[in-house]
Parts: sequence; C-alpha cells; structure tokens
Amino acid sequence: MMPQASTAAATRPSSAWTGWGQWLALVTMTLDHLARYVFPDAWGLGWVDSSLGRIAFPLFAAMVAWHGLFNTRNPLRYARRVLVIGLIAQLPYMLMPRAADGLILNICFTLSLGLTGAAWARALPERLERNVLGRRRLAIEAGAALAIWAIAGYIVEYGHLGLLMIPFYMLALARLHQGGDGLSERLAGTAMALPILVVAGLMNSSDMAKSFTVATTLAILLLAAGAHRLPAEVPLRMPRRLWLGWYPGHFAAIALWLWVSGGLS
Repeated sequence: MMPQASTAAATRPSSAWTGWGQWLALVTMTLDHLARYVFPDAWGLGWVDSSLGRIAFPLFAAMVAWHGLFNTRNPLRYARRVLVIGLIAQLPYMLMPRAADGLILNICFTLSLGLTGAAWARALPERLERNVLGRRRLAIEAGAALAIWAIAGYIVEYGHLGLLMIPFYMLALARLHQGGDGLSERLAGTAMALPILVVAGLMNSSDMAKSFTVATTLAILLLAAGAHRLPAEVPLRMPRRLWLGWYPGHFAAIALWLWVSGGLS
C-alpha cells in the first residue's frame, strides 16, 4: 500500500543522498563500460568491471526503489519514464560488442519492470482490504507476474535476480524506515533486509564483485535505517537533462568511437 499524501510528507526520509548517488552511479557505470568496451585487455583494466563497476546497478536500483517508495505518488508513471530512456538507449546498447549474449534489453528495462512489479505487490494489501480483488483475480495476476518475471529474466540485463532488486529493496526500505526500538521491530527489519542482501550476493561470480555489490546494498539499507539524515545536499546538483540523457548518450559515444577505431567492423 502506497503512503497517502497526508502522511507521506511527515514520514518521508531525506533524499539528499541521492544527489551524491547520481554522480557515483554515472561515474562507476561509465568506468565499467569504458573498461569493458573501449580499452583493450592489454591495458589491464579488467579489475574495474569486478570492483567499481559493481556499484552502479545496485545503486541505480536503490535510487529507483527509494523514489518509487518515498518520492512519487505514481510509481507506474515513473516506471514508464525509465522505460522510455531504455527504448532510446536500446539501439546504441545493441551496438556494444556483446554478440555472444544474443538479444539483451538494457538495464532500464530491468529497472522499469522491477518497479512495476514492486508497485503491484505493494498495492495488494489495500486492494484485498477493500475487497476489490477476489481470489481468482489474485491468482491470475500473480500467475501473470510470475510468468513475466520468468520470461523477462532471460532477456533483460542482470536477469532474474536483477528483476528482484527493486521489489526486495522496497520491502526492506519500508520496514527499516519505520524503525522501532523494540526487539520485534528490530527483528522484523533484519528479516526484511535479508532477501535483498542474498540477491546482491548471488548476482556476481567473483568474490570481489560480490563484496562491492553487497557493500553498496548494505549502505543503502543503513540509509533507510536512519543514516539518510547524515548526508548534506550535493554542492553541484546533476542537471536533469544530463541525468536523463547520459545513459543512451554514453552508449552512442562508445559506439561511435568503436566504429571510428574499427571496433565495430
């Protein structure tokens, strides 16, 4: 159930950290893609993909989950905006040297579908309480959601585990932000945080990659638990056009560089 406008403002956590998160996500993502697609193996930059590059996706997923949970009244409209960026980025994304992977949809599809699924799941308690969702319809919707997850997991970046990041993030962030000093509240918060940490740990093969992904995820959970009050506003806010255009734009720039240098021949 999404929070009502009257109570959301009073309980909404600070989102100042996302200003820093935007810069960190774009920088680490760009370094990852430069090391993977632009610089040859002889440069010895493969470590970037297994370290700094593993910060970007859990950070992007966390910011989408955070805004979908705390900062928007319409998560589905937010998901559609992310999907539009993905549609624009798909052509230059497909020009990257990833022929062995087959048809893969870029990360924006993963984020958009993940947020859509999370919004559906969070709306279920209210719909059940209002008796607008019968058992038969619930079974149909749940079956459809499971089928979409099963099929989409084979064609989106980060696969089935990636699609679970935002729903599990939102589950954990909501519980941790509610807080509570009692033992039951603390245990509940810990329990809700376990699924996202498990998914983060399973997403990569190397120990280094796992550690960076899990550490990023853990930092987000600490923000929800109260550390969101600590970061100050970022001195230089990222321009909106840069934030929306960088993902498709940097792929287009890499594709152009590879074409000029003969990497796409």
